[in-house]
Amino acid sequence: MKGNFIDNLPKVYGIYTGGFIAFIVIMAIAEQMGMSKYYIGIGFVSFTVLIYALIGWLSRTAQADAYYVAGRQVPTVFNGMATAADWMSGASFVAMAGGIYFKGYGYMALLVGWTGGYVLVAALLAPYLRKFGCYTVPDFIGTRYGGNAARLLAVIVLTVASFTYVTAQINATGTIASAALDIDFKYAVYVGLVSILLCSMLGGMRGVTWTQVAQYIVLIIAYLIPVFWISNSIDAGFFPHFMLADEVARIGELEQQYGFVKNSAADLATVPKGDGWVLSGITKAHAEVNTTPWKFISLAICMMAGTASLPHVMMRYFTTPSVKAARKSVGWSLFFIFLLYSSAPMLATLSKLSLIDPELATGIIGKSIAEVEALDWYKNWNQAKLMWVSDFNGNGTLELNEFFMGGKAVVLATPEIAGLPYVISGLVAAGGMAAAMSTADGLILAIANALSHDLYYKIIDPKAETAKRLVVARVLLVIIGFAGATVAAMGIKQILGSVIWAFDFAMSGLFFPLVLGVWWKRANKQGAIAGMALGLLSGSAYLIWVETGGAGFLDITEKTFGIVGASVSLVAMVVVSLITQEPDRATQKMVDEVRIPSGKSILGKQH
Repeated sequence: MKGNFIDNLPKVYGIYTGGFIAFIVIMAIAEQMGMSKYYIGIGFVSFTVLIYALIGWLSRTAQADAYYVAGRQVPTVFNGMATAADWMSGASFVAMAGGIYFKGYGYMALLVGWTGGYVLVAALLAPYLRKFGCYTVPDFIGTRYGGNAARLLAVIVLTVASFTYVTAQINATGTIASAALDIDFKYAVYVGLVSILLCSMLGGMRGVTWTQVAQYIVLIIAYLIPVFWISNSIDAGFFPHFMLADEVARIGELEQQYGFVKNSAADLATVPKGDGWVLSGITKAHAEVNTTPWKFISLAICMMAGTASLPHVMMRYFTTPSVKAARKSVGWSLFFIFLLYSSAPMLATLSKLSLIDPELATGIIGKSIAEVEALDWYKNWNQAKLMWVSDFNGNGTLELNEFFMGGKAVVLATPEIAGLPYVISGLVAAGGMAAAMSTADGLILAIANALSHDLYYKIIDPKAETAKRLVVARVLLVIIGFAGATVAAMGIKQILGSVIWAFDFAMSGLFFPLVLGVWWKRANKQGAIAGMALGLLSGSAYLIWVETGGAGFLDITEKTFGIVGASVSLVAMVVVSLITQEPDRATQKMVDEVRIPSGKSILGKQH
């Protein structure tokens, strides 16, 4: 191709998309010719991971600017796609539909918060941090407020939030690799980790960026095809999103018709637990969540503020050519994210309808327990400890409250349940792997970059040469990744729960230091240190209190402890800033310049 790589991006990814669709067709033909499910799963996961690894290899670099911020030359549309892939994690792809499936509208607060958070990103932070010209979020904190203490605290908050998040993503890659490759989850997490490191270790942000664009294409194709296919197969309309209310009403009618009875604690105690997951009944087997307006709103607020605080999100906007491009990238990010988020409720609804509607060939309610246990898809997912049936009333017939499924299985198992060709299940596995890998890439890179640039280079060895800094960054990538995989293998926390905690941690320690750093010239070093330290400590203390049996207050739960942390952070930052000396004139002038959208970046070539 003529011209440079950036100019040819539409052609490059157009060819890539066509090639991936051709691969799907080839695998479909192979399935018709008798290829086993096992090899189809291996084929999809292996093919896509190898493509990502190839992109990572071709993007290798020894330049600091390319490694940390992709040379600041990523076009807006492609940065929007990369941001969407970075954002739509394994939790979005694998676990969110499961949360909506089992808990209903309460989990829609996640969609509202995660999407609305980008409004805060666009209005309050992204263009201004891009104008600042930093490499990392702690780089902004350290330069804006001055001193190593503020920079170090920002690194600590970043590491706590991002590491919590990355364990969830490695958990998701392990779940998918375990199902697709038929290996134990405890080993599968390390298979996922190696795949993640292949994408990010050599090319840094440049490698991650171009890999994430490729991963977005895979994950969005993998998520939308089952939605449209299942919708058409059950006559829910070509574009099912507009028919969601009708399908939800149909589910309500079926529950009334079958006289659904909520499971007792004694019944639930007989249901096996799989891989650290509490299996949920097909409908309202467990207590509802976020059922009050305040619980819904508070969770949405935490997700919004957390979105605007997560370093791996902010880092994506450091890669654009200009401030204007950063602002446009946020708009493209929202568009690409909307394509999946608007489909998650529909997928959850179609999945549930496929199981409980007796008029559909796939419906299992009312069938004999023995007949359900003989189904191939049930046997596969039961073996994976993500499905179970229990004949509580002893009549031999499956009732609404006698079928159990892990939240992770909703997206991954739905194509099989709905009777789609297995090639679609392989495609979904590849999409889930892409979603988890893309976010894990960004998170591990955010931690490693902060530690190598802000801790090692800015604090420990300011005279370190570029080559040495990049070696440190790559070694840290491996160490952090293996630590995350080890924690993920323990199955300590569910995917969605870990992700929500990450948002709360980020919100507690970073939201107000970032926002006030741009919008309040009076904010100073002492205030920022107090805000980050007390915010993170108070939020963490509240979480521990609630998790160990504390009653909590004002309906603030373990999912919304960021409200406590951020509130303490704001008060501490304002009070301490006002009772200590104001920033010098140079700093205040720098803040004024940051809010001007045009002109050169503040840091320029200081790195």
